[in-house]
Parts: sequence; C-alpha cells; structure tokens
Amino acid sequence: MPCRRGSDGVTELLVIANETIGGRRLLETIRQRAKIHESVTVRLVVPQNRPRHGSVIYVEAARDAAQARLDLALAFLLAEGIEATGEVGDADPFSATIDAIDDHRPDEIIISTLPSTTSGWLRRDLVERVAEASGLPVQHVVTDIEVEDQPYDITLVLANQTADSETLIENLKTRAVSGGSHLFLIVVPQSSGEGNAASEARAALTASLASLHSADLLAAGMIGDPDPFTATMNALQFFRVDRVIISTLPETRSGWLRADLIERVSRYAVCPVEHVVSEPKSANAKPIGA
Repeated sequence: MPCRRGSDGVTELLVIANETIGGRRLLETIRQRAKIHESVTVRLVVPQNRPRHGSVIYVEAARDAAQARLDLALAFLLAEGIEATGEVGDADPFSATIDAIDDHRPDEIIISTLPSTTSGWLRRDLVERVAEASGLPVQHVVTDIEVEDQPYDITLVLANQTADSETLIENLKTRAVSGGSHLFLIVVPQSSGEGNAASEARAALTASLASLHSADLLAAGMIGDPDPFTATMNALQFFRVDRVIISTLPETRSGWLRADLIERVSRYAVCPVEHVVSEPKSANAKPIGA
C-alpha cells in the first residue's frame, strides 16, 4: 500500500473503529504498519453509539462506552510499545473520520469494520467515501468479532459502593497474573436518574480506576443506567467480554442480591458470571443499592 510521511519524519496512522477496535486482525495490522515505518504514531477514533436497552437513553453513558472502548485499546497498544492517542468521534463515522483528518492531517487511514453482512458502515460505503474525500491511502480491515479470538481477556466488573474495595481489587489482581493479557472494564450504575447520581457514580468509578491503575492493571470504565441489570446489558452490547464479575455488599445489606441480579444476568450473559462479596473502602460510604 502506498504511504506518505509527515514533514517531521513521523508517519501518523489514523484508525477508525468501534466494535472491532479490540479485534486481533486490526491490532495485527497496526503492529505491521508500526514495523514498516521507522517512526509512527497511531491516532484511534471511536465513533460513539447508543444503548439498545432501557427506557431512558443516557447520552453521557453512550459516550462513556465509546471512551471506555478507546481507553482499553490505548492501554493495550501502549503496553505493546506502540505510541498511540485517541478520541471519541461523532456518531456518524464519516463525519468522525473527516473531522479527525482535518484536525490531525494523517498520512494513512485504517478503517476497521464488521463483515459486509453485518456492517452498517459498509452499507453506507464508508471506505470508498473516505478514500474519495480525503485522497489518502485507506486500508480496510474486516474483523468478525463473533469468531475471531481477542488478543486479550476482558473482564466486565459491575460495582458501585464496593467499586474500590480491597477484596475486589485483590480478586482482579490475582486474575491479572493468571496468564495472558487482561483488561478490566468497570461499570458503575447510577443510584437514580436524578440529582447528583451521575457525579456520585463517576466519583466511585474514578476511585476504582485509580486503585486498579496503581496496581498496574489495564482498566477503563463507564457509569451506567440506574438499573444494574440494564447497565450490565448495555455493557454486554458494547463489549465482547470473557466473564462478568458482580461485586456486592453482604446479602443482608445488598439491594442487588434482593433483586436476584446475579441470577438474572446469568440467564442472559453468554459468559461466566461470578459474584464477589466485599465491603466499601470508606466506612462512611453512602448506600446506593449494591
């Protein structure tokens, strides 16, 4: 494939992907391009999408999902020694790509899609439209996430009060050293749809991610729907995970257990669902349902 190089001698590679951003074929393609050029930077752009579950669509949660997908991919690339940055783009993939081209002036573009039978991007001729509008080399990578192995293991963790508990963090640390590459996606449901619920959930998420990062774990996260079951279903729509861990308070104090959350998620998830009982890190933590 023909290529160009920036005036500073660094080749900037623009990668557009959403559901396929963690696919093995895409990551292998990025590795190959990085090896070809003496100096390369990767710019990932993830167009945001919308959840299918729940009666209320949370715009912030949809953006969170795209940001979490981006953060996980960046963490993996940086761990492999590939210099990478990224951003969440417009919901329209063509607009997201053109905006990124205008802002960053890349030398090459990679567009990663699902197979033609399931790709809305291909039905809208995204690859051809971007090549024609940009005049840049465009490489199309097809990733079938339903059959392709991921180069890493993803654990979805659902928690709120116990999101940064020592018991949960130790559980995840143990899993991370069990072999292979591990990424952790933390989902913190809001306590309600009103008031400071979103900011409280985001504070719990920030504390959890800080604990994980201090333990050198690769992790990203998002706040979720106030209904923990809906929050889990939305996350399972956005991400293909290897297991779900649900962290709750002990049975006598857990609203999630009284609502049979573990059993309900287990009926719908196509991966193992595990339950971790733990206590909030802060003795003054505000009860919000877990």
